[in-house]
Amino acid sequence: MNHLLRRAGWWIRDYAYAIAWQARAAVDHTDPESFAVGTRVPIIVLPGVYETWQFMRPLVTAMHQQGHPVHIVTALHRNRRPIVELAQDVTGFLEDADLRDVIIVAHSKGGLAGKLAMTGPAGERVRSMLAIATPFGGSRYARLMPWRTLRAFSPFDPGIVELARQQEANTRIVSIYPRFDPHIPEGSELPGAKNVALDVGGHFWVLEHPRVLAELAVLAE
Repeated sequence: MNHLLRRAGWWIRDYAYAIAWQARAAVDHTDPESFAVGTRVPIIVLPGVYETWQFMRPLVTAMHQQGHPVHIVTALHRNRRPIVELAQDVTGFLEDADLRDVIIVAHSKGGLAGKLAMTGPAGERVRSMLAIATPFGGSRYARLMPWRTLRAFSPFDPGIVELARQQEANTRIVSIYPRFDPHIPEGSELPGAKNVALDVGGHFWVLEHPRVLAELAVLAE
């Protein structure tokens, strides 16, 4: 019973966080270019599906306050398109801005696009990626979804299967994820990567877990 109550509490906290930040994102008109200045390692932020960059605003602000220039790929919009197209946008952004030695900080689907970009023509421009609650192996719940955007997360989707085969970038990835993720029951462990399992539950509010910034600090050394 205590186990079920704990998970129920995680669910409530997680969706309260998601609803609050989706609402704030809808009225946040901050110019993303205002975060693109700093003297430390450059960072590119990749949000999850149906999320704008403002959904990751607390993390963006914290990284920028630490001196990192934080770049937003506005072409991603709400991140609903296929992973291949999103990775092409990330590649184009890296090349057009001539960014090098970049750390990608990605949430959920953003980590899939980030990994694919790391295997592409601009992959050498990326130092590493911090992937937060990313479904590298897909989610069994995706098959139940009525929308193609979400069904693409099925473990049997060709895009998920092919991305799993491409393991050369895994050693440059830190995958950080909660013990209980209501969206990804399989978890986010990635072979060959540094895997950090947090003793918490949820898919969204983990973005504000202090271990996220701690792992970023290690990558930025």
